Formats: sequence, structure tokens, C-alpha cells
Amino acid sequence: MDGDGFMELGHGKEGTNLMWEYQKRLQFPVNIKKPDAKLAKLIITQLGGADGEVSAALRYLNQRYVMPYPEVVALLTDIGTEELNHVEIISAVVRQLTRNLSMQEIKDSGFDSYYVDHTLGIYPVSAAGESYMGSYFQSKGDPITDLHENMAAEQKARTTYENLLRCVKDDDVKKVLEFLRAREIVHYHRFGEALEFVRCDLDCKNYYHHNPAFDKNGK
Repeated sequence: MDGDGFMELGHGKEGTNLMWEYQKRLQFPVNIKKPDAKLAKLIITQLGGADGEVSAALRYLNQRYVMPYPEVVALLTDIGTEELNHVEIISAVVRQLTRNLSMQEIKDSGFDSYYVDHTLGIYPVSAAGESYMGSYFQSKGDPITDLHENMAAEQKARTTYENLLRCVKDDDVKKVLEFLRAREIVHYHRFGEALEFVRCDLDCKNYYHHNPAFDKNGK
């Protein structure tokens, strides 16, 4: 597999083909020239909305602790921490879309309802203005259940990015959203590979015979 391959996330023969490595910079550059508070109100949903990057990071990083397969733990760690960088990317987009706004621009754009509570600070809310809730993500403690949850989450995030792209005309913003959409697709396939890996370890006639994260010796 290539560098994004499931079995090469630091656990392959070489142990060098990592999905990413930490550097003190964004995974994708954000350089937006034209402020647009109306657009910021939409894009912030990928920070604090139900299918946003905060939920993704918390979902995967919390699921790791009872995952009985080291290979899948590595995958959850890599994708979960990458999602933290996506939190930073979305936050940077919102910041650059709202910086240096006058009070008149804030009022005219409808950003005043956000401004009243947060000024121009970054706070996780949905496009509808609902604050982030922990109930947006799940950690069920069952590998099959959690991996299906993750695959569905990546598809929902992809759809949200596609919806946002239909609303965006600014190429500086489009490039960032297109990158994030592409990563959702990569993550979906990696989780699909992880699911097949787990299935191969379980009873092929009944994947749901037991929960390998909880039941001992298949009982």
C-alpha cells in the first residue's frame, strides 16, 4: 500500500510510512485575502457542528483505549491527531474570514448574533448557531460498531464539505475545503481496511458472535 495504507502506519516492516508527522504549521496553508463573515457562519459548522472536526478528533482518540488491535489503535491515533490539525485549519479559515471587520460589517453579515457571545473569538458552534455537544460523537467499545460509526462519520463530513463548496466562490477558501474533503475520503477507506482487518480476526460466519474488546476467549 501507499503511505496512507492501513498496515503501514508505523507498524509495517519499515515503520517509516507514516500518515503524517507533527510540524508547527498547518497541514494545508490557509491564506484568505477577502473577509466574509456570512461564509464564516457556514464554515464554522465544521468546527462545532455534529459532523465537524472536533467530533472526529474526540471520537477516534477516545475509541483507542479499549480497541484490542494495536494496528487499529495506531490508525485511530494517526487519524484522530490529524483531525486536531483540521480543527486548527477550520479555525484559521474562520479567523481569516472575520478579521478586521467593522461593527457595520458584522451587523450587515448577520454575524452579530455570534459576536454578542464571542466577539471574534473562535468557538465551536454549528451553522445554525448551536453550541458543540459531547453527544455528537460515540465511543461504543465494540470494534465493529465503532469502525462502522467512523466510516459513516467520514461520509457525513464529506457531504458537509461538498455542501459548503457549493456555497463558496472564493478560490482561497475552496482550496482549503477541497483538501479537507479529500482527507475525509482517505480516512473512510482506511477505516474500511481496518474493519476488514478486524473481521478477518473474528469468526467469518458470525462477526457479531462476541465483542473482542470486552468478551474474553470469545465468550
